[in-house]
Amino acid sequence: MVLSRRAALQSSTAGLVLTSFGCGGKSKPSTVGDLASMDAVATAQAIKSGEISAVESINAAIERAEKLNPQINAIVTAYYNAARERAAAGADGAWFGVPSFIKDLNKVTGQRTTYGSRAFANYVAPDQSELVDAIFSNGIISLGKSSSPEFGLTATTESQLQGATRNPWNLEHSTGGSSGGAAALVAAGVTPIAHASDGGGSIRIPASSCGVVGLKPSRGRMPRPDAPAGRPLTIAQHGVESRTVRDTAAFLALIETDGKLEPVGLVSEPSRQRRRIKFFTNSPTGHDVHQDVITETQRVGQMLADLGHDVEEIRSPFDAAVLQDFTVYWGSGAARAVKSWEDATGLKADYNAFEPWTFGIIDFYESRAHTLDIAVERLLSFAGYYEGIFADTDLILSPVIAQPPPKIGYLDSRHSFPLAFERLSEIVCFTQFMNVSGAPAISLPTGMSSDGLPIGAQLAAATGNERTILEVAYELEEAMPWRDRKPAVSA
Repeated sequence: MVLSRRAALQSSTAGLVLTSFGCGGKSKPSTVGDLASMDAVATAQAIKSGEISAVESINAAIERAEKLNPQINAIVTAYYNAARERAAAGADGAWFGVPSFIKDLNKVTGQRTTYGSRAFANYVAPDQSELVDAIFSNGIISLGKSSSPEFGLTATTESQLQGATRNPWNLEHSTGGSSGGAAALVAAGVTPIAHASDGGGSIRIPASSCGVVGLKPSRGRMPRPDAPAGRPLTIAQHGVESRTVRDTAAFLALIETDGKLEPVGLVSEPSRQRRRIKFFTNSPTGHDVHQDVITETQRVGQMLADLGHDVEEIRSPFDAAVLQDFTVYWGSGAARAVKSWEDATGLKADYNAFEPWTFGIIDFYESRAHTLDIAVERLLSFAGYYEGIFADTDLILSPVIAQPPPKIGYLDSRHSFPLAFERLSEIVCFTQFMNVSGAPAISLPTGMSSDGLPIGAQLAAATGNERTILEVAYELEEAMPWRDRKPAVSA
């Protein structure tokens, strides 16, 4: 049999994922707590070696979910029996028996998929994407669907369908969005990883808010998701929320597709090569940045310098005008989603079906629809400018969000649109540039605010250069360890 380039890559990577990181453990875990502390790599290794079974792994994760979800409200629909059946049936795949969740913006065949919206509360998906196929083909077992705001359109996971998903570090605070359910489940120790997606920071913002690791891969790195056809610019990419750099690196190696980009392969350790790194702390929009966020970014910059990297502080190289064009394009996507629902149902969209924020972002777009074509042209041309920044730079360090995670309700979708938009603009102003350019970026849980909330640090690179990001992330994980920090709500 002749293997395709992708199949050959994944076949060799699967073996490396199980062998390159050492043993999963010296003795069989004896409690649910023991399993909760294991990352995905360790869990997969323990299952392959016979220390635990896939059934034990899944049952323990279900037990954690049933105990902790009533507090964090991160699971939209549970599919525990299906998960148990899959574990019992046995399967191939390097990560067979590793428990996870699929974000509720993505279809899974035969499962309820709400897109965070009351309009889709009873929708059952007839099929699933290549992305979900790839996740499952590697043996990962989903326990259900994790929460998201409506259509993933904002940076907090609070929907009128599901209610607020709560931050395990402080239940009064937001998890970020739109992969807030995934980040909360991983932070609380329910599962070691959870599928996530990022259309404007939606992997990185929840990772920063919940104290976990979140990588947005380069455009074209992952298999095709449930993306609508005919869009001129793909801004959303998929990955996972995790607690360790090695889980993020291993997942990327297992799932990456055979496309135009040179494969990353498995990154299992830091590089000895010293990098040129620039960092900034000022907001591209001119809004204030919280002093705790500034201090943490500077601390990470100093650590990188202490590790021998060439570190230079700069002003933000990004222009807020890009964010205006991004928002017009973002709103056009919301308009398409609502129009598709109207066409499919024959109904007229109203506030009983969709949320005020969704209508607000659509109104923002429609009042500027005449500018869409030129906005798209500018967005497409931005990739060239972005790549030029890295002509003499390997990585850019910045905050992920401008403040520690806000309280539940601060970004509520029922606020007037001007108020909600101003608040969102104050907080989310560091992440969209990588979605527009198609470049990779990661949020690392390096620090905590003065009142005990996570603060992430963002590392970004040129398109296709996930390897450099991951190698430096390994260094920071060792120099600024976060594995032993546990939120108030955790397994």
